[in-house]
Amino acid sequence: MMKSALYAAALALTATGAMAAPAKYTLDASHSQVLFSYDHLGYSTTYNLFSGFDGEIMFDAEDPANSSVSVSIPVMSLFTGWEKRFNHLMGDDFFGAAEGDMITFTSTGIEVTGDDEALITGDLTINGMTKSVTLDAEMNKSGAHPMQGKDWLGFDAETTILRSDFGLGKFAPNISDELDVEISIEAMKAD
Repeated sequence: MMKSALYAAALALTATGAMAAPAKYTLDASHSQVLFSYDHLGYSTTYNLFSGFDGEIMFDAEDPANSSVSVSIPVMSLFTGWEKRFNHLMGDDFFGAAEGDMITFTSTGIEVTGDDEALITGDLTINGMTKSVTLDAEMNKSGAHPMQGKDWLGFDAETTILRSDFGLGKFAPNISDELDVEISIEAMKAD
């Protein structure tokens, strides 16, 4: 009798979705961006932006720590607002970039720290060098998108990295080695 009750309970949990797998969401490239800034010789803060990149989130609403994220950003998608800075950053002093070079981030763990907050640890690869970084992330909103008619997610995150960790340390410390990184992404539930 006890064995049948345990079996029935296991079936009921499975049927109600308590053991549901994470759902796949793809990034909305038109509303996802990575902004980074650095101190320029103590005179100003310089801002640069990556946008229009691809990625996916496997989101487990029941157990967010069971979620994951992966993103691929074309290096040459960088927007600086000034062509000479773009050319310098793409040159041999920094990225030495070629068409097809990517910056990638793949999560390795998520620690839920609040109702809508988590620390997302993952492997960041730039210039072929990989370092573990932690993003301080917050879910802005989840639910049906009012214009798209499908489930949507929105997140903001921030972190600080050292550019010298990725072979981009030219002119440090005069130009700060630390990059303040701000991320804002939207993702749509995959069909």
